[in-house]
Amino acid sequence: MELSKRHCQYCGSAIHGRSDKKFCNDACRSSYNNQRRDDDADEVKNIQYILRTNRKILMMVLEDGVETVKVPKERLSQLGFNFKYHTHHFQHSPSMNFWFCFDYGFLDFWNGWVLVVRDMGESYLQNLNRLFGNMGKGS
Repeated sequence: MELSKRHCQYCGSAIHGRSDKKFCNDACRSSYNNQRRDDDADEVKNIQYILRTNRKILMMVLEDGVETVKVPKERLSQLGFNFKYHTHHFQHSPSMNFWFCFDYGFLDFWNGWVLVVRDMGESYLQNLNRLFGNMGKGS
């Protein structure tokens, strides 16, 4: 009876030991699994980069101490803002959806304008109600 030689799935060297062993050592096993995850990691890194860029743009547009600012949507696009990516959204009313990139967000207004806001922490929903009242309801 001839035994078939087994080889490491990562480096190709001969494997000795248990019959179900796939790697010659822990370093090869770890490297193999890290390499498998690299493709997913690159996509995640790209999306994280876009989200961080979006946040930086919103932060730059919203000056310190100002709660909201109205800017042309085209200006955000020119600065490199990618409207496809956001971390979460908040629906204030059926006609008012805020899209956030971490702690900065925007409301897509009419006629090509957006209202940039900053998440005020735990009470930011109340702050939005205070800022906008009944605006957008019933319209």
